[in-house]
Amino acid sequence: MKKAVCLLSGGLDSTTSLAIAQQEGFEVFALSFRYGQRHAVELEKAQTFARQRSVTRHVTLDMDMRAFGGSALTADIDVPKGHQVENIAGGIPITYVPARNTIFLSFALAWAEVIGAEDIFVGVNAMDYSGYPDCRPEYIEAFENLANLATKAGVEGKQKLKIRAPLLHMTKADIIRKGMELGVNFSETTSCYDPGPTGEPCGACDSCLLRAKGFAEVGIADPLYTKFGLTS
Repeated sequence: MKKAVCLLSGGLDSTTSLAIAQQEGFEVFALSFRYGQRHAVELEKAQTFARQRSVTRHVTLDMDMRAFGGSALTADIDVPKGHQVENIAGGIPITYVPARNTIFLSFALAWAEVIGAEDIFVGVNAMDYSGYPDCRPEYIEAFENLANLATKAGVEGKQKLKIRAPLLHMTKADIIRKGMELGVNFSETTSCYDPGPTGEPCGACDSCLLRAKGFAEVGIADPLYTKFGLTS
């Protein structure tokens, strides 16, 4: 089997992206990060999902991006709530973590080179998203070019490294439909930037609003909300 490194946060997008990699026949090596995020409950979801999907190996790396701060996810800054969903991608919000995807993909790239994987899967999306600059198609293309310039395997022609972003041009509703088709249990995922003490979603941050928009367009209740006895 071909090997792939899959970035796995435990959210709706990354779990679906990993399921797509498995559907395409890849042997999956999952990579998560404990980076000081306030919504660290996502790591419990990632661990459970990786176990349920029988990935070959799941690694959670520790780093503390709180040392830099600069984001509502890694600093003592309130998570913005109550935006109009149609305005969410109108600017780069304070929940953007500086260079996060570049850091994550760099680690994934290192692991891919070690295990001989040519494919790295990332669940970024440029349709229903928060306007983050490192979720855009041109960013993915640029990082793929970098990957083949910056590694021994790429320079020697042993690997043609590819950054796979299968959700890039999908709406949240499309992603939900695909995840359901592939057996993703969305009640065991989390999207909220500011969850409650037991992991219940706040329902008002940008990520919650985009998730709610997706389930509304599919026409079904979000099973995560059902699990907590909430209405979206």
